[in-house]
Amino acid sequence: MQNQKTVLVLGATGGIGGEVARQLQATGWTVKAMRRGINRQECLEGITWVPGDALNQQDVESAADGCSVIVHAVNPPGYRNWGNLVLPMLDNTIAAARKTKATIVLPGTVYNFGPDSYRGPDSYRGPDSYSGPDSYREPEAHRGPDSFPMITEEAPQKPLTRKGKIRVEMEQRLADYAHQGGRVIIVRAGDFFGPQVKNNWFSQGLITPGKPIKKVNNPSANAVGHQWAYLPDVARTMVLLLERRENLDAFARFHMAGHWDTDGTKVPASICRVVTQHGAASPKIVAFPWWLIRLISPFQETLRELLEMRYLWQTPVRMDNSKLIATLGSEPHTPLDSAVEATLVAMGCIPQISISRH
Repeated sequence: MQNQKTVLVLGATGGIGGEVARQLQATGWTVKAMRRGINRQECLEGITWVPGDALNQQDVESAADGCSVIVHAVNPPGYRNWGNLVLPMLDNTIAAARKTKATIVLPGTVYNFGPDSYRGPDSYRGPDSYSGPDSYREPEAHRGPDSFPMITEEAPQKPLTRKGKIRVEMEQRLADYAHQGGRVIIVRAGDFFGPQVKNNWFSQGLITPGKPIKKVNNPSANAVGHQWAYLPDVARTMVLLLERRENLDAFARFHMAGHWDTDGTKVPASICRVVTQHGAASPKIVAFPWWLIRLISPFQETLRELLEMRYLWQTPVRMDNSKLIATLGSEPHTPLDSAVEATLVAMGCIPQISISRH
């Protein structure tokens, strides 16, 4: 029997999964989480942990028994073999959701879109075409305050990368599930940063975790904007949408604005401000060494992934949150310096002293 406030979080030891699990538990949900080999020291308190593997359909179905929601925030260990494992993991989540009639929540990304997504639809519509043959409308690529066009949820998905194409396929399979009677919520956001995030541009590209910050790498081309998303804000958005899930479309997609760095300098400058407000010398902002990444990438998978996403630093790809605002009234939004401070404290780069006193 389904409990309307019981949720299974897959990937609860990761960044977004862990943050969603914490926030759901704090708002009165019964939270279950599954992982291979349960290490109690790594497990969040107040959550029921069950052993299992997201690549094993029977494990996922057993863990999801009685759940009205499944948060699919799981990735292969260390992101290794991501392209071959991520779709089977999602298929297992969909199979489990079918058995319990659960809503699936997916943290989405901007990778679905390339610069061509600003233009009109072509022969490929992607998963956004499932509401019926008469429901597809011309994408609204209106211009934002800094004159760059903004991508709506209905814009054609024209990914430039392998990871982006897999993301589109993931959403296609979720659209199939919704078309067959299920419910899906997808929240697309920019590059994650936050206290619990490890595999991201902020911690792998801009700074070095665990060390005082002497320099900040800036991957952005000159005056190119970039979209960031603070993890607790993304999780809060998902929690608020789940509270309204019965009133949403069966296949509901939402974009977050997050923190739009208008020219690629705002986030590096924020890091420098926070560091100096904690009593250290201001770090130098230097250009990200793309030449070195290109040189080493044939031998290192993570660097190949970074290089593949370079287009997001060369061309502004910005998502429009108008639909989210219309649904929630406002978007959860932590001020940039506060978000950066919490992130740097958690990474061990600065001591835990609130900058609000400065």
